[in-house]
Amino acid sequence: MTRRAEIVLARVLRVLRPLVRLLLRHGVTYTALAAALKPLFVAAAREELQRQGMATTDSALTLLSGVHRHDVRALRLAAPAADAPPPPLGLAAEVVARWLADPLFVDADGQPRVLARGRPGDRGEPDGFDALVAAVSSDVRARAVLDELLRLGVVHETADGIRLDPGGFAPQQGFEEMAWLFADNLHDHAAAAVANLQGDGHFLEQAVFVDHITEASAAALQREAVQVWRAAMRRVLAAAQLRYDADAAQVAPAERRQRARFGVYFFSGPEEPAAPPPAGPDAPTSPDPPVAKPRP
Repeated sequence: MTRRAEIVLARVLRVLRPLVRLLLRHGVTYTALAAALKPLFVAAAREELQRQGMATTDSALTLLSGVHRHDVRALRLAAPAADAPPPPLGLAAEVVARWLADPLFVDADGQPRVLARGRPGDRGEPDGFDALVAAVSSDVRARAVLDELLRLGVVHETADGIRLDPGGFAPQQGFEEMAWLFADNLHDHAAAAVANLQGDGHFLEQAVFVDHITEASAAALQREAVQVWRAAMRRVLAAAQLRYDADAAQVAPAERRQRARFGVYFFSGPEEPAAPPPAGPDAPTSPDPPVAKPRP
């Protein structure tokens, strides 16, 4: 194994630590994970060989992935296993996104308004919840969307109308739905970091960190980070809604194939001994200068 391969393996293992804890907590053993990784390694090897313009023979796939040739052949002959379809989060997320970004549904401060519900038999108010759902899709009843948002814990009903919780689309109920969002967010974060490390991209992927602080200070920093996120989310979401609406009105669906994700994270916990950064010509470099670490 080359020095660079050792570096990559060590860093990926560090990334995997919390994921392994999650697997064990839910009864997924090493044996089950190792078996599930085989098709993932073979698929990634196939993509890499195709990227390099090389033949994707069983031997080549075995050599690159390390998966036994018998397993490679079995995976090739087996019917492709389709991923389980995601839960119906798409429409609910679109409704919340428009609620947060459309001037018709926010107040003078840019905060989502409490929306009135239409009475049975009428079409509701032009800036009420029924109108919000209709602006996203005319194929689904507003009541069905409301029930889904209530189930996820994203909204709640009050005497004045329907109120969106401050966190926006952050389900508090439904383990499967939260697991899908967890996977999508981590996948794209990792994809951005990998692209930067490999020199294949230059995505925003930075962090500010500080150590030697108290739990109270860490909690205060989290509150500050939440406020910053809410402001940034509203700004980027408004821009994203404008781009989406403009593209939908002017560009054919076949030409709208890109997706984008903007996120932020915050974590605090006990200090851990940090491994010294690798030195030498094989040491990976960051696409941006390191962020200065605050010191007490």
